[in-house]
Amino acid sequence: MGDRSSFEVVIVGAGIAGASLAHFLAERGLTKVLLLERETQPGYHATGRSAASLVELDPNLTVQALKVLGGRFLRNPPEGFCENPVLRQSAIMVLFREPMPQVIRNSVANLEQLGVRLELLSVAAALAQVPELSADRVSGAVLLPDDGRIDVHELLSSYLRHARKRGVTIWLGAEVRGIRIDRGRCSGVITDEGEIGARWVVDAAGAWAGNVANLIGAAPIKLEPRRRTIITFVGPDGIDISRWPFVISDADHLYFAPESGGLLLSPMDEVPFEPCDPRPDDLIIAQAMQRLAALAPRLVPRSIQRKWAGLRTFSPDGVAVVGEDPMVKGFFWLAGQAGYGIETSPAIGQIAADLIVQGKTDLFDQAALASSRFFKS
Repeated sequence: MGDRSSFEVVIVGAGIAGASLAHFLAERGLTKVLLLERETQPGYHATGRSAASLVELDPNLTVQALKVLGGRFLRNPPEGFCENPVLRQSAIMVLFREPMPQVIRNSVANLEQLGVRLELLSVAAALAQVPELSADRVSGAVLLPDDGRIDVHELLSSYLRHARKRGVTIWLGAEVRGIRIDRGRCSGVITDEGEIGARWVVDAAGAWAGNVANLIGAAPIKLEPRRRTIITFVGPDGIDISRWPFVISDADHLYFAPESGGLLLSPMDEVPFEPCDPRPDDLIIAQAMQRLAALAPRLVPRSIQRKWAGLRTFSPDGVAVVGEDPMVKGFFWLAGQAGYGIETSPAIGQIAADLIVQGKTDLFDQAALASSRFFKS
C-alpha cells in the first residue's frame, strides 16, 4: 500500500456499521482512515440480507432511543447526502394480543415522550390496514406511520461515497489475520497482504467481531451470531397489497411486507450459528407457513420465489457494544447491533465517531453502550 500503510483508524468490516463510522469520521475531519473488508464487495453479509426497515417501537428502551435518533437522520438526511430517498415511509404495524404486554406499553409511552408519531389501532382499524388478517389473532396494533422500508443500497453507497470523497481509503478483499500491540496499545493490523499501522483498530466485523477481538485477548464479551431467514413470494390474486404496511406479529413469530409486487416474509428465527455464509432452513420456512395460515390464511403461497438467510449478532444484553475496550487501549468495539444495525447506523456511527475523535459524545449515554458495562462488580 506504499505511503498509505499507516492510518489513524483502521475499521475492520465494510458493512453498514463500518461504512457509517468511516463517513462520520471523515465528516469530522479525520480522513486518515482505512476501511478494510474481507469480501470483494461491501455489505455482503448481514447488511445486504436484511429486510431493512425503520421500526422505532422496541421493548428495549436503549435500543428504541437509538432507533429514534437514526430515524431522524433517515427521514431528513443532510442536503446532498444521498441521490435518492433512503427511507420510504410506508408505515409499520405492530400487532398485539390482549392484554397489550407491559413492555410494549412502556415503549409506546416512551415514544410519545420522544415525539414519535404513532396510533393505537382497534381490531377493526388493524384489519382495515390489512384485511387478510384473521380477526381472532389480533387484539389491536400500534401503527408507526412515519416509519417504513430503508433503501440499504442507497444508504450504504452514500456513506461510502462521502467517505471516499473526503479521503477515506476503502480496501476490499483483505482479511485481518492479526492485530499489533505496542506498549499496551493497538498499533496496527496484520492482513494477508501485509501490515498496516494504526492508532485505533475498530472491530466492525459483524458475525466475526468476536473472532477479531480474540486475536488480541480483548474483553471476553460473548457475541452470538443468530440466523434470520427471509423469503419472497407472489401475493394472492385479486388483492392490492402495494399499500399495506410492514406487519410484525411477535406472538406469531412472523413479519411480512409488500416487496417488488409480491410479499416478503420472515419466520423471525434466531438460531445460534457459528460465523459463516448461512443458508435458509426449509423446516423453519415450513413452520412459518403454518403460522401464516393461522394469522392470514389467504397469504399462504403456492410457491416461494426467493429464500435467503443472514446472521444478526447479539451482545449478552441485546444492546450494541460501542467504545474502547477496557483491557486493550486503541481497540474499539462497534458490534452486536442485533437486527437493528441499519436503522441505527446514523446514530451509532455518529456516537462512535465522537468517541474516537473527542473521547466523549453528547448524543447519547455512552455508558449504556460501553463494553465495560459487562464487567461492573
